[in-house]
Amino acid sequence: MLQLEALLSRITVNPKIMLGKPTIRGLRITVEQILRALAGGVAEQELLDEYPELEKEDFQAVFAYATALVEEEQVFPVVINA
Repeated sequence: MLQLEALLSRITVNPKIMLGKPTIRGLRITVEQILRALAGGVAEQELLDEYPELEKEDFQAVFAYATALVEEEQVFPVVINA
């Protein structure tokens, strides 16, 4: 398994590419696209076939990136005064 830092370096943000959304290695393939496809039941191999520039490690990078975002998330209780 690649080290976390190496994985996360595969995710890039450039305001000139895909409106600054996080992409895979500067390609016009966003983290969101990959997560949406996988959540919709598309297999990794199908995505590799559809986007030949993708590499298997890119999926690990997407998961590591999403994990880092969720890890930083803070949840605060909402108190409603009636």
